[in-house]
Amino acid sequence: MAREDISTLLEQFGAHGSPVERHIWLIRLFTWIRGTEDAPEPAVARVALLLDILRARPATTEILRAWWAELLGTVDGSTLLSDYGFGSRNAFMSELVERLNRKLLPATPETNDASELFALVLHDPRDARWIAALPAATLDQLAELLTLPAPAHPGQVQAAARAVTVWQYTLLNALTFCISQIRATGFSQEMRLRMSSPLRDGSPFHTLATDLDTVLDTWLQGADTSEAVLHFRSQLDACRHAAATVYSHLDAHGISVDLVFRLRQLRERVLRVRALLDCLLETDGHIATARLLSHLASVGQEQRSVGALIASNSSLLAAKVAERSSETGEHYITRNHAEYRAMLGNAAGGGALTALTTAMKFGIMALGLSAFWYGFWSSVMYAASFVLIQMLHFTLATKQPAMTAPAMAAKLKDISDSQALQAFVDEVTHLVRSQVAAVIGNVVVVFPAAALLSVALFGVSGSPMISPEKADYVLHSLTLLGPSLLFAAFTGVLLFSSSIVAGWVENWFVLHRLDSAIRYNPRITAWLGAARADRWAHFMRHHISGLAANISLGFMLGLVPAILAFIGPALDVRHVTLSAGQLGAACAALGWEVVRNPALWWAVASIPFIGLLNVGVSFYLAFRVALQAHNVSGIDRSRIRSSIWQRLRQAPLSFLWPARE
Repeated sequence: MAREDISTLLEQFGAHGSPVERHIWLIRLFTWIRGTEDAPEPAVARVALLLDILRARPATTEILRAWWAELLGTVDGSTLLSDYGFGSRNAFMSELVERLNRKLLPATPETNDASELFALVLHDPRDARWIAALPAATLDQLAELLTLPAPAHPGQVQAAARAVTVWQYTLLNALTFCISQIRATGFSQEMRLRMSSPLRDGSPFHTLATDLDTVLDTWLQGADTSEAVLHFRSQLDACRHAAATVYSHLDAHGISVDLVFRLRQLRERVLRVRALLDCLLETDGHIATARLLSHLASVGQEQRSVGALIASNSSLLAAKVAERSSETGEHYITRNHAEYRAMLGNAAGGGALTALTTAMKFGIMALGLSAFWYGFWSSVMYAASFVLIQMLHFTLATKQPAMTAPAMAAKLKDISDSQALQAFVDEVTHLVRSQVAAVIGNVVVVFPAAALLSVALFGVSGSPMISPEKADYVLHSLTLLGPSLLFAAFTGVLLFSSSIVAGWVENWFVLHRLDSAIRYNPRITAWLGAARADRWAHFMRHHISGLAANISLGFMLGLVPAILAFIGPALDVRHVTLSAGQLGAACAALGWEVVRNPALWWAVASIPFIGLLNVGVSFYLAFRVALQAHNVSGIDRSRIRSSIWQRLRQAPLSFLWPARE
């Protein structure tokens, strides 16, 4: 059946058809070779079958060689070898838009772009596997069939001592194009300004083109290339090293996704040059050529993947966000009795201020605004309240986990050491104790503070903070029997999201050196004065993360439920401290008789679970990001879980109260 199919296919092509007809026939041929099997062996067998048929049909072989020459004359293979798999744009966002277009819009075989044709022909993930599995004997037969002499017009090849094939001429051009791209990236302003000074002054990018010309001239003359190739490879390594020094600058001054994108493109182009040089210099077999084509088929899949682009170029940004959050998170972890008592006091202050936040929330609710404007003004009120808590150095319990998780993950850099693992488990116990202290401090104070504030309002105005009807609604909305736990988990996602915003904003602030701009910009210093500008720069550098977290969290808590209600899913927020404050106001409105109402106790029972989900979900998500940023493997993660469970069994009270010093 396979012989009949390929025989029919071979009868349907001609050497002098239109370019689009040649391309369509090539797509059909590779579809036949690929077959339907997952294993590469059947495809390899079909390639061997094709070669057997051509060997038995000399006339067909000649037509195929003429067809192949026509194809090579209409498409430029050099751009395929030099540029395929790399971003067609110089910036991350431009490449993202390009990939979306490539993914959503259909491609046409009516093209003279070898990269577009290659993507249409070798579009299946299995192609890389069967090409890599081709044996040396089959590769030799394919090379004998498809090798053509280079045209006589290229000046460089014309004076060569060795006979150059079309494939070798294509490799020569591809190497030149790749080196040009590497030098352009190395000489770009963004790279030069961020390289270390010695490497910038004596940059290996200057001589890279000359070194390549030496290799190619030596090869074309048929002389020994070993010394020239060794020097050229060392220069390539020096270029990679020079580019790597930019990462040190990024670590200190913030991450730019566009710059990371360019750095990774440069590193991959250096590797491509090495692969092209191997293909040009190989004398035995064509293993390097098959390896290169297999690699191109593989990167073609990645080039169409939007997720792969985002994941590969955002990992450093995720690491920087985690690092920024870890610096902030250290302040939220208590390790002894004194720090534990200080946490309780700070949390009590946060709870007292949250009682005022509860009163303002009910005041905004009483205005009867539309859903959007109610959410907007609630957001402003939340943000102002959270910023005030920050400025007074008080603590809001649920903001801690998303900050403390990266701080803990930063201690996993030497997780293979058992002592380092035990030290990490100690940090887990410190963290859990800190969360318990913060939640207790918030809830124990906010409940009576909200109740007393409601009583005070009743004494002044003759009415409590909320009406009895609204109080009944509060009790039933907080009940454990309702969707409160789902809403609490959703709130944990918002808490985590605010920490990501905080890390991103701080990275942006550092990347653009805004603290230096505030401190030294002539217009700003003329307006504020040098001393005040210095104080503002210091303040913003140390508080930008907290301000971003608090403001973003406030607007998420206020606006996200309103927006989701408009779209469809009616998700609300359940924040443990705010919920406890609302419960205190409801009890004050209903009086002592409320203790006989079962709805009160169902609402009270939900408070610890709301706190657990707020803390647990935000911590889990932040910890996952931090583990990815620090490249902690699955095996190490299982060791971490086992060690934590062992500590929980051996010393459960250590998670609630500090050990005696």
